[in-house]
Formats: sequence, C-alpha cells, structure tokens
Amino acid sequence: MIPSAFLKAIGQLDDPKFRKVLAKGIGFTLLVLFAFAAFLVWGAGWLVGDSLTLPWIGEITWVDNVLSWAMVPVTAVLSVFLMVPVASAVTGLFLEDVAQAVEDRHYPHLGRAEQVPISESIMDGLGFLGVLALANIVALVLYLLFAPLAPFIFWGLNGFLLGREYFILAAMRRVGRVQAKKLWKRHIATIWIGGVLMALPLTVPVVNLLVPVLGAATFTHVFHRLTNKA
Repeated sequence: MIPSAFLKAIGQLDDPKFRKVLAKGIGFTLLVLFAFAAFLVWGAGWLVGDSLTLPWIGEITWVDNVLSWAMVPVTAVLSVFLMVPVASAVTGLFLEDVAQAVEDRHYPHLGRAEQVPISESIMDGLGFLGVLALANIVALVLYLLFAPLAPFIFWGLNGFLLGREYFILAAMRRVGRVQAKKLWKRHIATIWIGGVLMALPLTVPVVNLLVPVLGAATFTHVFHRLTNKA
C-alpha cells in the first residue's frame, strides 16, 4: 500500500497544482531560513561587538567577522532540522490544493471535499511546526547519547510525526478531525511506516523540500485505501 501510494505521488509531480504548491513552499522556506541566518550573523556581531581587547594581546578588530563567518556552517547544519518543519508548516496552508489535485486525478467520482477554514489550516501548520521543531531539538540529546543510532532515531521520530500529521490533515477533509484521529489510531503502524518513508530523504538537501508535497499526496492515497473509498 505505502510504496504504491508513494509512487503515485511521485508520478504526479508534473501536475501544475503540485508545482505551484512546491514553489510557494520553497520560496517561503528559503525566505525564513535566510532571515534566520541573518539573525544569527547579526546576533553574533552584536554580542561580540566590533572589537575585543585581550590581556597582553591588545585590541582585536576581526573577531566579529570570524564569528559571523562561523555562523555559516552552523546555519547549514541547523537548516537540516529547520528546513522540513518550516516547509511542512507552509505547505500545510496549501494542503487542500495538493489533496484535491490527487483526488481530481485518481478519485474523480468523490467530488470536492469540504474546505478546511484557512484559520484552521494556519493553526494546524503553526502547531505542527512547533511540535516538529521542539521534538527534534529535544532529540539532539538522544543523538549525542546514542550517536550510532542517531539516523534511526531521527527517521523513527520524524516518521511518526510526519505520518500522523499528514494522515490527519488528509483525512479530516473527508471525515472531520475527530474521525481522522480515530482512523490514525486504528492504523498507526501502517501510517508510521509511511511516515518513515517520508522521513528518509529529510537529510538530503534540495530533495527534502519535496517531502511536504509528497507527504500530503501519499497520505491522501493512504487515507482512501484504508477507508476503501478508492
């Protein structure tokens, strides 16, 4: 079920609706990450100042420049953890377009689903961003304690969160939030496996930007198959 749903999602990447959502997601994500990087560089310069005076050495005027450049690799590392949470939150705002595009092509007999209010989509997106970011920050401790298992912890944790979020967002369009959560609990193992499949490319630059759109599309297929609506 999961592999075929994923392949169908990949096969629809040429859909103009998919490309439109992907462009919006990448644009907003890069904008947020650029702002984050600029804030780190500015913050480093503000904390250190233009110069630093050391005993027996005297005044050093290049510390702020070195520290600012040092923020570049730090930002690159942090972007691995921030890219998908931010992209997922942004894409969550346009989930309706992705899910409807999937249904228009593969489930045309269903008609249009009930639209989720934009305010609810925004709250869902921000909530998911917070949970995903916080969970990965807390998991950093586990990555350090169990370094050899760090990739599996990363995939397992994010697979669980991505699977839950994307399935519920896809299902609630048709059956409402309460029933969507019941379905998730009933099929949690299958959905978790699907989420892990989404989590595998998270650490691959550029490719990880496709995860939100592919996740939304994949779990739209998964929902319909689990409820026999296809």
